[in-house]
Amino acid sequence: MIKVFGCLLSLPIAAFAACPDYSAIESPPQLTSPIKQSFHHIKSRLVSMVYQPWHMVHDQIAQVGQAIQVTAKFDYGMASHKDLEDETIQAYLSGTGIDGWESLGEFTSNDDGKVTVNAGQRPIGEYRIRFVVAGDLSTVDGFVSVVEAGQKAVLFDVDGTLTTTDFEAYKDYVGLKTATPYANAINMVNAYKSKGYQIIYLTARPYWVTKDAREWFAKMGIPTGHYRSNDYAGLVPPNTQAHKTEYVRYLKNTVGLDIVRAYGNALTDIAAYADGGIAPKDTWIIGVNAGKNDTQAINADYTAHYHDMVITTPLVKNCSL
Repeated sequence: MIKVFGCLLSLPIAAFAACPDYSAIESPPQLTSPIKQSFHHIKSRLVSMVYQPWHMVHDQIAQVGQAIQVTAKFDYGMASHKDLEDETIQAYLSGTGIDGWESLGEFTSNDDGKVTVNAGQRPIGEYRIRFVVAGDLSTVDGFVSVVEAGQKAVLFDVDGTLTTTDFEAYKDYVGLKTATPYANAINMVNAYKSKGYQIIYLTARPYWVTKDAREWFAKMGIPTGHYRSNDYAGLVPPNTQAHKTEYVRYLKNTVGLDIVRAYGNALTDIAAYADGGIAPKDTWIIGVNAGKNDTQAINADYTAHYHDMVITTPLVKNCSL
């Protein structure tokens, strides 16, 4: 019911689109730490004592009514990446409509140091999922988005698109946490967020740089989710274009997102977006490949684009910000 000039009007829920509820994940509630348990294996205890936790979560996005499964990987060491095998992991969920943290249960990591958690079906909203290693209480957070079909979204590559350095091209991720953004790149992302668009980051980076990526997002002050990297353990993923194409198709065909603009810098971005069903008129490319294959060119940095295009982009229709 909505009150207008002293009268109550009954409008269908569908009259107001659901905006991404970023406030539900930006300041998570305090999680009461579970009781620390012993590691099942001496090797795990020794690894946790010698190396820094380098865990990560693959963010998930689903259409309302779809079941949600979230996979996390647990390893130690920035360079060595020692998998945490056959150990107890606890999972918790907070976010839209949840008071505090909801326990999702206790799980055992597999031979790859992974667990997959069934989070069920959730209402439209934004959620933070936290995993806790029972043996040392190290934690890692990821994000879950639940959207209605037709939710408008803006998709960004990261390296060489938001950052001035293309770490993917150089296969060198040193300095990732302190990377310099293009002028007005951060303003651009936050402007789309404030207008009610779902923010998607799609990168070919291997999964093990997710920790650095999250830290960079936080430092820059832009939304931390939804971030999708390549589930590849090496330095140079061999399937960059296929990885991005498949995920764009998933976002459009399974989740039902309406991707109104996609940003990139590489020829693989151009090809992946086109193969995934994003039109060249909605594909914005910065750098040496700007404008190729009938895409939209962004020259030098995002200053002109931000002022001429982004600021004037309308709010998502009926979004109840």
